[in-house]
Amino acid sequence: MISKKNILVAPLNWGIGHATRCIPIILQLKKNNFNVIIMSSGRSLNLLNQEFPKEKFIKLEDYNVKYSSFLPMQINILLQIPKIIYGIYSEKRKISSIIKDYKIDGIISDNRYGLYSKEIPSVFITHQIKIQTPYLKELLKNINCYFIKKFSECWIPDNDNDRIAGELSSTHKTSIKYKYIGPLSRLQIQKKKDHLEILAIVSGPEPQRTIFEKILTKELKKTNKKSLLLQGKPEKNYSQEFNNLTIKSHLKTAELNQVMTDANTIICRAGYSTIMDLITLEKNATLVPTPGQTEQEYLAGFLSEKKTF
Repeated sequence: MISKKNILVAPLNWGIGHATRCIPIILQLKKNNFNVIIMSSGRSLNLLNQEFPKEKFIKLEDYNVKYSSFLPMQINILLQIPKIIYGIYSEKRKISSIIKDYKIDGIISDNRYGLYSKEIPSVFITHQIKIQTPYLKELLKNINCYFIKKFSECWIPDNDNDRIAGELSSTHKTSIKYKYIGPLSRLQIQKKKDHLEILAIVSGPEPQRTIFEKILTKELKKTNKKSLLLQGKPEKNYSQEFNNLTIKSHLKTAELNQVMTDANTIICRAGYSTIMDLITLEKNATLVPTPGQTEQEYLAGFLSEKKTF
């Protein structure tokens, strides 16, 4: 009897989008008779533990990037580059023993740059090949591709033609080995079951997640429209009602799928995983990019110009 191969799936804990877009990959691996071992930390680990309670889990912290409530995000990230580089090499040091201890046959890393090995197939997932920033764009692309090229292949969750992510997912003038795998979403088109005027989805790193939640809560309380606000906190089990407004900490995939289907209006961040969900469900939305997060600002502007959102 041939034993199942063990595949390590390791999403970055940077918001929960990297984890949610790994859900369809994990489901396909299981469908194709692989054992899946999941490695992450924080909210991403909590979310995947809820979705796949029977799988094996490894907790491994990633780059622990902190956001400032007063510094511009570009400067804040720049100051933390040494910590990020240290985190990448820390992952690289640990991956050999993880492969040995868990008998790993392959790695799928979503934006965790240190999780590769020359001994087994190692895939890197990203929609950001050409990072869009006002400064040092070419340098950042070269640094990004330097690390990506250490993997066996890069999987890009976008279309080769008519790219959702625009220049972000362009491979023009790069030498990485890549494959466009199409948009990734854990959701699917459903029939409407209920009437919901406004769905507000809060996500992303702190402190901007909390700032966005407070603004939305204040504004939604002013309306008389039936509204639901999701806090993006899979580690909590919270629900509260204020007349027309219901606030919930988190919904599992099936429930989220249904409320997104039911909603007449969706307000959310311009995170790429959320955008892939919206496109899969053929839903319009108002995208509010995280201030200073150049990827989201680019995506929101690009997709607004295309009249997608």
